[in-house]
Amino acid sequence: MQTFDIKGSKREVGGKKAVKALRAEGKVPCIIYGEGKEGTPFAVPEADFRNLIYTPNVYIVNVDVDGDVKKAVLKDIQFHPLSGKILHVDFLEIRDDKAIELSIPVELQGNSEGVRAGGKLQLEMRKLIVKALPSQMPDRVVVDVTDLGLGKSKKVGELHFDNYEIVNAKSAVVVSVKMTRAARSSADEAAAAK
Repeated sequence: MQTFDIKGSKREVGGKKAVKALRAEGKVPCIIYGEGKEGTPFAVPEADFRNLIYTPNVYIVNVDVDGDVKKAVLKDIQFHPLSGKILHVDFLEIRDDKAIELSIPVELQGNSEGVRAGGKLQLEMRKLIVKALPSQMPDRVVVDVTDLGLGKSKKVGELHFDNYEIVNAKSAVVVSVKMTRAARSSADEAAAAK
């Protein structure tokens, strides 16, 4: 899995005035939580988040707070409802020996039989929740659609991987091939010709 480095500096936990002053300086208030530990509040320049947040990729983040580096994942982001500016970011510290759950993008692979027959491939779930050790977390969940025929679908329960598991409901549809009007009329013509 890809990693991303963030450098921040410790901040004092204050009221609204302190947080407002921090944002006025172009910094985002953040906190990193660990298991059974109290959170460490820190601040990061807002521009440093651009390549971490505004991307479809998921990263393991190396959070450097005044020289103390911890591995973490992005847990929560709060945005301003009108301006869209980042208001607050929460990180969750991770350990190499403990499984974590992350929302990972789905990548379709192959040329579907149903699409070759005139159907339309439809990705129903853009991301799946994956449970794995940090070292085995994939960048993408690759789903092979080569054998997917017209009107058929692949559900979460049909996907199996060696190093990680999908946590979503087993009955949830990930990808399907919908019948288009053109495919339906050619199927009707073929049936009428028989």
